[in-house]
Parts: sequence; C-alpha cells; structure tokens
Amino acid sequence: MIKHLQKGILALIILAAASACGSETPEPDVKTPEELATEELANDGTATWSVAQGGSVTKDGDNQTDLFSEFTITFNASGQSRTYSTSEGQGIFDASGNWSLTGNNLDRVILTGEQPASGEEIQFTRNQDNLRLTFSIPLPNARTNAVAGSYVFELTKE
Repeated sequence: MIKHLQKGILALIILAAASACGSETPEPDVKTPEELATEELANDGTATWSVAQGGSVTKDGDNQTDLFSEFTITFNASGQSRTYSTSEGQGIFDASGNWSLTGNNLDRVILTGEQPASGEEIQFTRNQDNLRLTFSIPLPNARTNAVAGSYVFELTKE
C-alpha cells in the first residue's frame, strides 16, 4: 500500500511540474509614465505637428494663425535622445534643439535653444491627432514687447 501511495505522490509531482513548465504567460510590457508622455509628443519615435492642416495659434487670445500658418514642429525620441526641429517659428522657436519632459504629471516640455520659447515650460495636451501647446513668454525673456505674451498652438499631426 505504501508503494502505491508513493507512486501516486510521485505521479502528482511529475504532473504538477509538467503543467507548470508550459503555462507561464509572459508579462506584458508595462510602460513608464515617462514613456507614455514621450509617445504623446513623438509617437513611437518621430511625430510632426503643424498649423497648416487646420490648426491655429493665439497670443493673449488674439488670432495669430496667419503669422504661423506654415509652422511645424517635429519631436524625435530614440533611446535617451530627445530632439526637436521646427520650421517657420517666427523668431519664437529655434530651428532645432533638445527637449525634456517636466511637471508633476510629465505634461510639460522644455525646449533648449536661444529663442524666447526656449527654457519655458510648455504645457502639452494630445487628443488623438491634435496637439495643444500652451506657454507664456515673459517680458524679461522677450526681445520686444511684441513677442511677450501667452500662446496657444493648436496643431494637427502630419
């Protein structure tokens, strides 16, 4: 009887070991908050946003879309590298530089460069293929009073 009990226990151990080997499900990749925020700006590596496809620009509530009608900004993210490039920035944005995320919810970006928007926290909100950039250029950073103000860029994905 003890022999039969030992064989039964041995069979259960083998069965349990065999079933455990094949049933492991790999854990899905869980993205960090920084990875998710990076994807908001750069998708899976690169995203270009523009005014031309139905976007708009306001400064202190006044429509400035005509002045920025050809504006584009491209965000690139590869590994630890974060770069951007712009066209038709009208003296507010540099042609290129680096960017980094900031803010408690990683909902702000800071651009490097020399132009007035550089170094300022730019709040961003993405809704599908639309990106809103909201920021202010204070007088001490503005070259003239004409540049200082609160901006809202409503951009569409190219």
